[in-house]
Amino acid sequence: MREAVRSDPAEALDLLREMHPGYEVTLLGDGPLGDYCYPPEDTSYATVLAGAELFCDQRLVRHLPSELPDRLLQAGAGRRIIMHGMHSVSDSLSFAVWEDGELVRSLCLSPDGGIAENIGEPYEFELPYWAGEHPVKPMFSEDPYPLPFHPLELGELALRAFFGFVLEGRIEPDDIDPLDVHLHAFRVADPTGREQAERAARMERLVRMMRPPRRYRMTPDGTLRELGDDEI
Repeated sequence: MREAVRSDPAEALDLLREMHPGYEVTLLGDGPLGDYCYPPEDTSYATVLAGAELFCDQRLVRHLPSELPDRLLQAGAGRRIIMHGMHSVSDSLSFAVWEDGELVRSLCLSPDGGIAENIGEPYEFELPYWAGEHPVKPMFSEDPYPLPFHPLELGELALRAFFGFVLEGRIEPDDIDPLDVHLHAFRVADPTGREQAERAARMERLVRMMRPPRRYRMTPDGTLRELGDDEI
């Protein structure tokens, strides 16, 4: 992506139709990768580069990365396939790498869900984190952080290792500027409405499972104290 040029939207359109057969695919416009990493629902950002194809779509990020649909693996047959996803609200990270159709590394973890998947040998950039060299200091609780490192911190290193750029944190001299890489935006929607209905039902279940909000107040010594219901 270092010398990426604006691709032909028709090429990206054809690839999205291959990845989402039967879906309605409509070109919306284009914009930089730095702004297009987290598309809204029913939207996909894509570009076709020399020797690589890049897609940003919430549907491509799996809870268990190893369960990427077969049709997507077949579309990238004979090549390296990388899936990467981060979510700042849940502090979750997931990524996976396939080489010639074989899964060689998959990791999915979050502070609430723990390590959901850990397949294959860690990459070199991961090793200091698993060795405990980047512990997290708890901010809202006296309990220790449930993971040996912060998933999003490792996620940024994974972005650099796999794609050559970061979204947050210190920028290295050799990093690619994600604002220099242009993607095409497409509406990619299930015309039957089934996917949208399943998504709404899933969100409703999650809302019912949510615990009451917890509120804190800064004390004079700089620590945070949780407030009771009678203090709100």
